[in-house]
Amino acid sequence: MIEAAIRYKKPVRIGVNWGSMDQALSQRLMDANAASADPVSAEEIYREALVQSALENAAKAEAIGLAKERIILSAKVSRVQDLVAVYRALAARCSYALHLGLTEAGMGSKGIAASSAALGILLAEGIGDTIRISLTPEPGASRTQEVLVAQELLQVMGIRNFTPLVTACPGCGRTTSTYFQELAEDIQTYLRARMPHWAKEFKGAEAMNVAVMGCIVNGPGESKHAHIGISLPGTGESPVAPVFEDGVKVATLRGDHIAEEFKARLEAYVARRFARIAA
Repeated sequence: MIEAAIRYKKPVRIGVNWGSMDQALSQRLMDANAASADPVSAEEIYREALVQSALENAAKAEAIGLAKERIILSAKVSRVQDLVAVYRALAARCSYALHLGLTEAGMGSKGIAASSAALGILLAEGIGDTIRISLTPEPGASRTQEVLVAQELLQVMGIRNFTPLVTACPGCGRTTSTYFQELAEDIQTYLRARMPHWAKEFKGAEAMNVAVMGCIVNGPGESKHAHIGISLPGTGESPVAPVFEDGVKVATLRGDHIAEEFKARLEAYVARRFARIAA
């Protein structure tokens, strides 16, 4: 693979795996640690073995002709603390590109939380050039959730925008109706579906912030801070939904067609707010 990469000038990802460590290297480090006057934990030795293995293999790749700028290092571990420690060490000791990802992160919310925690720390420190999210899929489910989580992580970290994201209320006593929750989900789905079309016509629409709020306490304020937002009535409030664009109230929606009317306003806002791409 490395020979082909050299020939065709392709990048190569060199991976080291917690589950298949270089046993000779690990044993040498363990023996040296045992003889040390100030030994460290076995966990620290395993982390150091991963780092040294990655750097040694990268050096071998360079020795046979692979350009340094085409080498990407990847360390596969399944614990947040280990991933952070290993990549901090790699970033301090080399200038190779680094591929971040928590392997065997698990299913559902646990996998998302663990991956986001580990990668969020490293990305905030400026560590990492590419990322992956590895989730155990539900039986029969699509793997697209991994891509969505990776995109949303980069977006909420302020690194790269992919599609407008919805700011929405948490559940509380003032939002006993599920209507705002359903609308928030509907609008987020709508934004994802429309973004490929907007991307061809308008510059910057992927960075748009949309608020779908559920009561008067935070609704108007959050809606004003968004590019465009709607504040739905909470429990006991008047059945009206003010709409804000760029901090200014522009309409009040009522009745059974709020979702359709708000989507129409979204379309009009995008066409007006973002520069059209020249044909």
